Amino acid sequence: MITDVDGVLVGHWTDADARTGCTVVRFPEGTVASAEVRGGAPASRELELLAPHRTVSRIDAVVLSGGSAFGLAAADGVMAELEAEGIGFPTAFGVVPIVVGLSLFDLGVGDPTGRPGPVEGRAACRAVAGGAHAVGAVGAGTGATVGKWRGREHATDGGIGASSVRDGEVIVAALIAVNATGDIDDGSATADPVDLGSLRRSEEAFHDDGSPEMTNTTIGVVATNARLDKNGCLVVAQGGHDGMARALFPPHTTADGDALVAAATQQVDADLDLVRALALIAVERAIRGLGGGLGRR
Repeated sequence: MITDVDGVLVGHWTDADARTGCTVVRFPEGTVASAEVRGGAPASRELELLAPHRTVSRIDAVVLSGGSAFGLAAADGVMAELEAEGIGFPTAFGVVPIVVGLSLFDLGVGDPTGRPGPVEGRAACRAVAGGAHAVGAVGAGTGATVGKWRGREHATDGGIGASSVRDGEVIVAALIAVNATGDIDDGSATADPVDLGSLRRSEEAFHDDGSPEMTNTTIGVVATNARLDKNGCLVVAQGGHDGMARALFPPHTTADGDALVAAATQQVDADLDLVRALALIAVERAIRGLGGGLGRR
């Protein structure tokens, strides 16, 4: 669980009928974060603030949501809840919670009008807790699907996956909402050129007006108890994307908005390359756990 990192909390809001939801990850005071986007179609909020050269280094929460760009509104509810608790970046006129939003596209799976918004985001924020948390078809992963690169009929359920790894005192954990164009793959098979023909026939996955039949995006959070600055967190986010590329085929397509936030809670000293490697493993395991360890090509 990502909550294996001390002080990290997770809460979900789920609409099983509309097949959508949102997931809130809250961090302890003093947490530093950065992010990396590798997909071609991201839906995000406040990611630019996490760039290493930007002023603010803290992060209070990440909201993962369904609903495509509409779902980014869930972060408004999380901001309201944190403001009410007095949590955020201090200014002379009150605190401003630093809440990052990442959304995936699930509008074609359930009810496209049932999207997470401020009320739902606040509900997920109020539900946060430590310890074991739900995975699978819950929160932001409720309407997630994978395996769409060969056409809609090949799609299977994705969901929320989680994993944590340790090396001595160092913990790196991942919480990933997997809604990929590609398949979950255990790495046991190389790409088949016959299968790759599906990428050349990608027009089959689109309507006559050019709009996608089903769209995608894998989003998530990597958390560690290591002491890292924003540059270090960026390196860890990059390592997480390497894990994504090991567990999904094909990864980071132009139809995916793949994005990861890496957050460091500043509790133990650690070598940056070690933390990056552990991030790769944690993300890879979180995604493959949803596929039961089996390749789907």
